[in-house]
This record gives sequence, C-alpha cells and structure tokens, in this order.
Amino acid sequence: MLINEPLTLPCGVTIKNRIGKSAMSETLGTRNNRATPALTALYRRWAAGGVGLNITGNVMVDRRYLGEPQNVAVEDRTQMEALRAWAREGTRFGTELWMQLNHPGKQSPIILSPKTVAPSAIGFSNPQLKRFFAMPRALTDDEIRDIIARFARTAEIAKDAGFTGVQIHGAHGYLVNQFLSPLHNQRDDQWGGSLENRMRFVCEIYLAIRAAVGPEFPVGIKLNSADFQRGGFTEEESMQVVERLAELGMDLIEISGGTYEQPNMAGKDQKESTRSREAYFIEYAEKVRQRVSVPLMVTGGFRTRAGMEAALASGATDLVGLARPLVLDPDFPNLVLSGSDQASPVKPIRTGIKPVDDMAMMEVSWYTLQLARLARGKAAAKDASGLVSLLKVVGVVSWRRLRMGRLRAA
Repeated sequence: MLINEPLTLPCGVTIKNRIGKSAMSETLGTRNNRATPALTALYRRWAAGGVGLNITGNVMVDRRYLGEPQNVAVEDRTQMEALRAWAREGTRFGTELWMQLNHPGKQSPIILSPKTVAPSAIGFSNPQLKRFFAMPRALTDDEIRDIIARFARTAEIAKDAGFTGVQIHGAHGYLVNQFLSPLHNQRDDQWGGSLENRMRFVCEIYLAIRAAVGPEFPVGIKLNSADFQRGGFTEEESMQVVERLAELGMDLIEISGGTYEQPNMAGKDQKESTRSREAYFIEYAEKVRQRVSVPLMVTGGFRTRAGMEAALASGATDLVGLARPLVLDPDFPNLVLSGSDQASPVKPIRTGIKPVDDMAMMEVSWYTLQLARLARGKAAAKDASGLVSLLKVVGVVSWRRLRMGRLRAA
C-alpha cells in the first residue's frame, strides 16, 4: 500500500510512512506556558499509534501573545529538560516530531491579550468574534524583525531539544496568514501592498529559521489554500506563495484553508464532491502539484484507508494529515497501515444553539477536552455533549484567566 511507503524530504530526512498527525492546540502547558508531562504522555501515545510524522500544537514564539490559555511558549532555554522529555517520547518508534511555531497576532483572545498586534490596525469583522478580540495596533518595522528572529530562535531551541523538525503556522488567521491577506494587511511599506511584499514576512521567517537550523533539518509550513473571505488571501495568491517557498527550499507544505471567521478547515461549507473524496483541499493540491514538486500534506476530511490511498495514488499529496480521527482513536494509523477498512467515527459536534454551532471554536473546545483525557491515559468520551463540553471549557478558561492574572501580578 502507498500509505506504508516512506517519504524522503528535500533535506534528506525520511518519514517512515505517509500518515501525518496535523497540529491541534492542546492547551496542556503550565499556567506560565511551559511544557508538561501531559504533553509527553500524549505524544508518546500518538507515536505508539503509528503516525510517521507527529506535529505539535502551536508553540508560541512570544509569551506575551497566546492563542489560548496554557499554550506552550518557547522564548529561551529555561525549560530544556521538559522539552527534551517531550521530544524523546514523541519520536519513539522512528516517528518524526516537529514543533509547530506560531504567533497569533490579533487572534489572541482579549482575556489573554488586552493589547494585540497585527500587520495593520484592523479588527475582526465577524460580530460573533469581534467582542472576544481587542482591536490590534500595527506592528512597527523593528517589531516585525524581532518576531522573525523569535521564530528562528525557537526553531533552534527545538532542534537542540531533540525535535526532528519545525513547522511554521501560516494558516487559520494567525499572524503569518494575516500578513499574507490583503484584507488584514493594508500596510504601505515593504511588508504590505503587493503579494511580493505581503509574502516577505513568511519568506524572511523561513530564511531566518533555515540559517539557524542548517540545511539538513526539516522546515515545513501549514498554509491556507485560501481564506474564503471577500477581499482575502486567494487561491491563486496561495499557489504563488507555494512556488516561492518551494524555490527557497521548504521541505513540506501542509495545505489547509479558512480562518476562525470562515472555518473551512473544520469542513464547513465543503462541496459534496469534496466530501466524497474525503480530502477537503485535494482539488487545490492537484493544481499546486502542476506547479511544484515540493512534498505536500493535505489535511482535513480523511476518514478511511480507501480515501487516503486514493489521495496518495492521485499524486496530489505525499502525506495524508489526520487530526480529529487521532483524538477519537490514537491507534487509528496502525489500523490503516495494517490494511483495515474500519472508518474513523468522526462526526459533527453540535450544541443545538445555531450561533454557537457555526463557530469553529466550539468543536475545537470539544476536542481540547478529549486531548486532556488522552494525556491522562483515558479514552476519548465520544458521546460527550457538545453543550456540556462548551460550558466546561468556558469555566476552565475563566479559571485559567484568573490564575494567570494572579501569576502576572506576583
């Protein structure tokens, strides 16, 4: 089966099979944003489950700006022992473990960041999200260069800790995606305006990371196929960015799409023809494959071995990315690799409250609770109520906010 075959990246590193665990934000760090034994246990479980590539949830390069409470933030070497333990367990059984690097920009909740930054001083347009995020201020040139240096420094620390690669988070409305989008980036300097200028930020991040980690260490990116917003980052622009990153030497490009304002990464508004092929972004990948030879990973929608094999056989993707199926069953990759036709039981999570059900963050919250169960050695509660889960997350976030406030005051 194609899915069992190894994949060699441009840098020379070989991934043992074609299944990748896509990033999911675990929120299992300490209240001061350090790695924990819970993360070590969780990634040991996924490594044992058979994935070829393990990609962590977003690790923040600046503790002042978090995507969620208890994200891990890596700014220096003060937590090397915990990072080494995480890397050691996540790379068991010949598994590659990559640290995903992120800066949320304006997509940092107001309860965590009363003052946020972005390419331009433009807030969210979605009225349901607007109240949860502060109006950002535009970054200065010096601050942009500092963020680029932070990505490189965190990548170097990850390598020294034993992680076998890094991935830049350039999708889902976070800072790199904000720079790429003409809707969110309306600067008139070298960092904005033309696509050439808007992609400068991500290109400089890649080059800085590459200089820090060397030519034989894998560097990948998670990139939107499009934002699916009027005036936003388009499919054609995305393909041009892929071409540039491939020219620079990117080792793996993971294709996703949407933002929390338009959550297509969760399967929202996908065409029936796309659902039948399981891979949400496979049509985009087919177009990209005509332009570049860089290895691609398509994430979103895969539920069966047949769907994964078909995507690989088409040549449109080199790796299949799984996320939610690995929460419901961490051993799902081993089943697939053994030839099992068992389908993943992933299904939509609903609260019965339409405005809530329309928000991507609701399902994210449900799966976040299940990740905590996995880290404790338990099975996912597959029938857990969406509404009850939402109320639990609201309570947990409020408590974490209170504790973080006390910690900062101290």
